[in-house]
Amino acid sequence: MPGDLPRIGDWSTYEELAALQQATLPRILAQAAKSPFYRARLGTDAMTGDPTAFHRLPTTTKSDLRENYPFGMRAVPNSELATYHESSGSTGRPTPSYYTQDDWVDLAERFARKWVGMDASDTLLVRTPYALLLTGHLAHAAGRLNGATVVPGDNRSLAMPYSRVVRALHDLDVTLTWSMPTECLLWAAAARAAGLNPGQDFPALRALFVGGEPLSQARRARISKLWGVPVVEEYGSTETGSLAGECPHGRLHLWADRVLFEVRDPDTGTISKEGAGQLVVTPLHRAAMPLLRYNLEDSVEVSYDPCPCGWVLPTVTVLGRALHGHRIGDTLVTQHRLEDLVYRLPFEYGVLFWRAQTTARHLRVEIEVTAGHRTAACAELADAVRRELGVECLIEGVDPGTLVPHDVLTGMPDVVKPRSLFGPDEDWNKAILYY
Repeated sequence: MPGDLPRIGDWSTYEELAALQQATLPRILAQAAKSPFYRARLGTDAMTGDPTAFHRLPTTTKSDLRENYPFGMRAVPNSELATYHESSGSTGRPTPSYYTQDDWVDLAERFARKWVGMDASDTLLVRTPYALLLTGHLAHAAGRLNGATVVPGDNRSLAMPYSRVVRALHDLDVTLTWSMPTECLLWAAAARAAGLNPGQDFPALRALFVGGEPLSQARRARISKLWGVPVVEEYGSTETGSLAGECPHGRLHLWADRVLFEVRDPDTGTISKEGAGQLVVTPLHRAAMPLLRYNLEDSVEVSYDPCPCGWVLPTVTVLGRALHGHRIGDTLVTQHRLEDLVYRLPFEYGVLFWRAQTTARHLRVEIEVTAGHRTAACAELADAVRRELGVECLIEGVDPGTLVPHDVLTGMPDVVKPRSLFGPDEDWNKAILYY
């Protein structure tokens, strides 16, 4: 399968792209027929390559994956599996995903499709979870596929506090990073706490790859200005891997040569290839766990308008989490909109961290800001909230270190192997445990 994977440039029109998808569809349908879930649900006769018949197939849901935990979706022998993963969440039942070695070639190539490429000259710091989730392993595999040196800086490990991240960024001449956007702000604060300037003392750094949480344009601009490098966004999931990557013009392009995309109207169930609705995906090169018409439940807007980058691929705007919020009276206040206002404050105010809480009648916001800029920052943010959101607000400035304590940025916890024998002056309450 890896030798058959399409490359950007193999097609020059959307008609040719559609033909490529339809040529691949029968193979993934045949593979799905080997899965107990699809075999029982659809029967082999239902899985043809006819586009009309395909669009009549019921969508696969996250609940389907959970109800078939752990291996009810598997379409290959267990001996062919390379990795097993579960997505994050608090539903109680795991959402499993698994991949073959050939699946991993497709996964790694899709993740690496960014306008800022990776090669053997790069050192890539991977600062997302490794345990069970796909995200850390995905970037790691993409880095190695392209010859980069990978630094596995798992952000859920006690062995990698922020002070150590800053040391690694600086001493190892890290050129690329992969993390959630918030991490980049925390690194900047930790760098300053270590006496370093994020925009000047990390000259090897050339781009920050980010994903996994909403990112407003104002926060993106703030992170980019702090570090003096581009912020390159990624969109995907543990169940699917990378689904879209950013071109030089800042637009997210769906990898439609590797994944078939549909847009579903949640109210009517109507399917279209573009417009606003829920994103439904069918990975076209996945052997271990085929997913047919998998509804990610993300609200998106898909467009086939031409992009100056020249990639003949649809673009996507991910609206899902940006639409989630809390009401104050008749107004829906979302984190995305509020974040944009916070990071529109002048750069010299130094606002990196904030938090907010809604009540039935007003919004309360705290921002970390030095005393010298506190009055101006609070007044300007209050004015912006009232003007653009139309809600009453209470803006409070707090000292830096209030929301993100200084010792979180500078601490180096003692991480040791567990033991059971202690001397007379040692704390034996640490027996067995990691500290």
